[in-house]
Amino acid sequence: MRKEKSSFDKPLAQNKKARHSYNIDNTVEAGVVLTGTEIKSVRDSRINLKDGFAQIRNGEAWLMNVHISTYDQGNQFNHDPLRNRKLLLHKKQIAQFDEATKNKGVTIVPLKVYIKNGFAKVLIGVAKGKNDYDKRETIKRRDQERQIQRVLKNY
Repeated sequence: MRKEKSSFDKPLAQNKKARHSYNIDNTVEAGVVLTGTEIKSVRDSRINLKDGFAQIRNGEAWLMNVHISTYDQGNQFNHDPLRNRKLLLHKKQIAQFDEATKNKGVTIVPLKVYIKNGFAKVLIGVAKGKNDYDKRETIKRRDQERQIQRVLKNY
């Protein structure tokens, strides 16, 4: 019998800058509406979340500014790399995100993209921007925890 791997074991793309630049309040897994060549590129890990964000428009969630490279074996029907993609969420989740983003300095950022049960999923989170001193404090805390782990490992 084959053991199923967790969907978080190997993300296809991660937005490492998001956790550095933002405080992430809550996260939600959302499906993404993709075309045929887009899903092939996503499976090849040819996706960039660096400048991506999500927006609520007309009661629908949209993933904006996420670059999915064109598929190499694609033909004339290849996709536009920067097109806006619809996110699949429940109405209550969309309402919560819409309410949260009305506050100043709050945005929705994609954190990870992975395949779950054959479907592309994106982990999105409500994020509030950090100040420079918050970023330095985070780096300092991370370094201290790393040193503590090194000391404890020797004992």
